[in-house]
Parts: sequence; C-alpha cells; structure tokens
Amino acid sequence: MPLDPKIAARLKRSADGLVPAVVQQHDTGEVLMLAWMDDEALHRTLTTGRATYWSRSRSSYWVKGETSGNAQHVKQVALDCDGDTLLVKVDQVGAACHTGDRTCFDADVLFP
Repeated sequence: MPLDPKIAARLKRSADGLVPAVVQQHDTGEVLMLAWMDDEALHRTLTTGRATYWSRSRSSYWVKGETSGNAQHVKQVALDCDGDTLLVKVDQVGAACHTGDRTCFDADVLFP
C-alpha cells in the first residue's frame, strides 16, 4: 500500500522527492540525526514503527539498526507547519551516528 494520500498531499518534497527528517530522542528531546525520507520510507516508518530512511549515497532504503543493532523505535512522527520537514521522535537503542557517537551533533560544536 502507498502512503496515505492525505499525508502525501501535505508533503513538500525537494526536487528529488525527499523530505528531511529530524530525528529526536522522544523522552529527552536530544537531537540525534538528520536523515531523508521519500513517500515509501515514510509509509514504512508509519506502518512498521521502525525508522526507515532513503540513503542518497546508496540510492536505497535502510532501516536504522538493521545491520548495526542501533535501532530506532518510532514513538511519534510530526509534520512541520510548512509540510517540508518531518520530526521523528524515537527511542534510540545505542548510537544514532554512523561514527558510533550517540548523536551526529556532538563531535563538532561551532559555537560557543
């Protein structure tokens, strides 16, 4: 089954059909990573409860944690007011970043 047409109609996708997904730890608000979803990745996420993304470098779908064990169990998905960004609240198991860090944003603080 495709993505619910009512949801699909609200999405404002990039030229390549993608929507950025900000991923946040559901209970602490910690921002974990940014990934990309198309309609199919969003549909899979909403129907399975497992965070599924589109890899721009591999041109394929990936389920977070499928190979690493660092899974994301989806608690909530919200669409921003413009329809061009998703907020995916998850229960993160292990590291979110491919480098092994908890979050993709703790290695290179620019300010202060």
